[in-house]
Amino acid sequence: MADFAKAIGATPADLQTVGVDIDVLILSVPTPSIADLPKSLWSNLSPDTVIVDTGNYYPEFRDARIDEIDKGQPESLWVSEVAGRKVVKAFNMLLAHSLANLGKNPKQSNRLAIWVAGDDDHQKHLIMGLVDECGFDALDGGDLANSWKQQPNSAGYCCDYTADELRQSRKNSAQTVDSVRQNRAYAVGELPKLTGGDFSHENVIKANRMLNV
Repeated sequence: MADFAKAIGATPADLQTVGVDIDVLILSVPTPSIADLPKSLWSNLSPDTVIVDTGNYYPEFRDARIDEIDKGQPESLWVSEVAGRKVVKAFNMLLAHSLANLGKNPKQSNRLAIWVAGDDDHQKHLIMGLVDECGFDALDGGDLANSWKQQPNSAGYCCDYTADELRQSRKNSAQTVDSVRQNRAYAVGELPKLTGGDFSHENVIKANRMLNV
């Protein structure tokens, strides 16, 4: 891990020190495992540290079941309760390939977009700025109570849409918190069929645009 951190210009840290003297903590682990993180992680954070939840809950093939989320609680509200802190939901609506390779300068056309949701406007706009620095257009997704609209298989989820396309997909959608959950379970089964087992980035995006409406 130390070699990898050096290669990407990062400073390695363990769970006891990673939250010390930082501006932003980005959570990119399977959702259920957040409950297993040490309490010291949260207590070491400054009151001004912003927590970003990038996770996506997939109980159909990866994650242990979380009753509260299965009953309709938005994923990031659950994360906020576990952490005992406000969180911002961001970076979860693009595939890893898109995040790593498809960011663009603000002056370039057809920039991909990401919804950002949170209850604290200052925190949310700070992360929207971070999204912009990473090469993507940041759209205000409202509060955490409505962050289900950017959960797995919601409208525009992992579809590589521009800002206009992403806004339009949400505007056109008739999804509800329950139907998004149902569509996630449906899409997990349909994706192998729609891609023919070829999970290239192009094929997955094409399938997602059919499924996530």
